Amino acid sequence: MPKVAGIDALVPAPAQTDRPFDDLPVAPGMLIQDRLAGWVSDLTTLHELTERLAGIRSLDAALHELLRAGAALVGAGRGLVVLEPADGLGPVTTLGLGLSHADLGQLETVPRHVTSYGHGPLFAGYAEHAEYAERTEHTQRTGHAQRTGHAGHTEHVAPAPAAPAPAPAPAPPAPAPAPAPNGVPEPVCVPDLLALPDLDPREREVAARLGYGAAYAVPLTDLAEPVPDQLGAVIWLYDEPAEPTTRQRHLVRLYTRYAGEQLARMVELRRARTQVAALAEELLPSLLPRMPGVRLAARHRTGPRGGGDWYDALPLPEGALSLAVGSVSGSGPGAVAASGRLRACLRAYAVMEGEDPVAVLSDLELLLRLTEPARTATALFAYAEPDRRRIVLAGAGHAPPLIVGDRRTEFVETSLSAPLTVLSCWQAPSVVVSPAPGETVLLYTDGLLRCTGEPTDRAFARLHAAAASVPAAARQDPGAIADHVLRVLLPEPPEGTVGGHGDGRHDGGRHGDGRHGDGHDRGPGGGGPGGEHGGGGHGGGGHGSARSSGHDGDIVLLAARFD
Repeated sequence: MPKVAGIDALVPAPAQTDRPFDDLPVAPGMLIQDRLAGWVSDLTTLHELTERLAGIRSLDAALHELLRAGAALVGAGRGLVVLEPADGLGPVTTLGLGLSHADLGQLETVPRHVTSYGHGPLFAGYAEHAEYAERTEHTQRTGHAQRTGHAGHTEHVAPAPAAPAPAPAPAPPAPAPAPAPNGVPEPVCVPDLLALPDLDPREREVAARLGYGAAYAVPLTDLAEPVPDQLGAVIWLYDEPAEPTTRQRHLVRLYTRYAGEQLARMVELRRARTQVAALAEELLPSLLPRMPGVRLAARHRTGPRGGGDWYDALPLPEGALSLAVGSVSGSGPGAVAASGRLRACLRAYAVMEGEDPVAVLSDLELLLRLTEPARTATALFAYAEPDRRRIVLAGAGHAPPLIVGDRRTEFVETSLSAPLTVLSCWQAPSVVVSPAPGETVLLYTDGLLRCTGEPTDRAFARLHAAAASVPAAARQDPGAIADHVLRVLLPEPPEGTVGGHGDGRHDGGRHGDGRHGDGHDRGPGGGGPGGEHGGGGHGGGGHGSARSSGHDGDIVLLAARFD
């Protein structure tokens, strides 16, 4: 090596005296800081997911959100949730994430008691847990591997396939969730589905066809009750053999615990709404009269809270017909029962003095003041003579009827009047209407106006435009006219709301007996929860104001077409 100024080639290089930076010990404070940061991140994630779930009002939308959020937590791409309350009162449904209806149908062909993730009490009622625990106690001691997760949770994991041995060992049993001390089944993890030697042949075939190789199932329970209520289970599927980490298991367990309590409240609300809707339908006419010269059709939507809107059509002597719609204040079963009493009383007055609508409403107002002084009501009563195409009507704080025909679409001009029991003595003049042949008279409650979310004057304009836009071919059928008006006026239910809480369709023809329509089908609208009250308001003939589009009251539409 040539000599260079300042460098002596004969002097060896000094040995390394400092340790590499990679070997330096990590300060304990940094470990604690990293762990705290992870906890804060987990809490933030859980807070965001639970807040999103709490803002959903529809049961189906909440189940979809549970699937989506849980899949993100455990790192799965697909899944399904089975809602089947153990008390047997329903509702029962199965929804999928990344699975078509055909895929869910194939999964349903596998009996639950033989699936790798659905053994034992995961889908059973808690009354069966003790019997199941005794039946599986020996199995769990001998061949079932357990893994203790975060916060002391015990999760059952399918045993990994054993290495080949000269002598074949007994087949390990399928994973089975044992009930925890509080009676709640534990999650089930199947990290390698196709490697299970005792896998049911049908499940093996379905798994190969759908392309999933692992599963993680978590029970849905309501832990807020003293005795936990089992609602069903949620299963996430992996395309390849995999399993969630301990941290992922802990997060999804906390999330599903909150989701179980939220879903339990939604299930109870769904049941209550179904009962109220059924009660309301039973208090309304099951059949509409079929009389010469007139055809009738009715549409009734029960709001989520169950309002007090009602309608009636009653044949009277000498070929006459009474038509009535109305609403009572309030919501819930009380308003529904009050509407039934009001309709029954109105029928009695219609038979005795139906030719004088003012007298009918005056007597109804007196009875309501004596029996239910704290309740107000609106009503519109019409005495129709189909052979003469003549209608005499009177209203108490109710919206005016609408005449729909080929040559005109206009509101009937009625006088302003107050709802029943608002004034010391109700009084209003009657109005005579003569519809032309082929014209239809629409009677409706103000819920039809409030559902638009517009001010009253604009709501009336929208109703007029909807009726005027009925196709010519549909004007021959009063039911088609009513359906068209509802389709135009009622907005589609927004995501996360419950729509269509009871859609009663009643149609009557020209002669003979009436026929009942399709009962409680879901209609094009239906609204969602969140309005002020479910009963009918008291703005009639241009009074009052429209509510928001989140209207939760009833909607009644009664159509009478005169030949």
